[in-house]
Amino acid sequence: MAEPSPPTQARLRTALEERLRMIIRRVDAIEEDLRQPNDADWQEQATERENDEVLEGLDAAGLEEIAQIRASLLRMDEGVYGICARCGEDIAERRLEALPSSTLCIECARTTSA
Repeated sequence: MAEPSPPTQARLRTALEERLRMIIRRVDAIEEDLRQPNDADWQEQATERENDEVLEGLDAAGLEEIAQIRASLLRMDEGVYGICARCGEDIAERRLEALPSSTLCIECARTTSA
């Protein structure tokens, strides 16, 4: 089994690390927003609660993406990045370029979503 070519993997690692830093900053900002005290006005509190629900959803999505990126970086460190977790075949470089956190080759991804 061949993992992505060294230049491709190095480029993907750099992109994943940059994305990780960006998402961590975004999640930190969201969590800081969520820690802010509510307004004294009850009508304004209702709006803030709605906004908080949206922020909580964004926070959860950000935390999930952080976990996926960290898992991808770990797979790189372990030498198994680019190998399908289900069938053990190579994941196409084009797929990894599009979805760097992908753990399944296109065929296994198709059968999973069907």
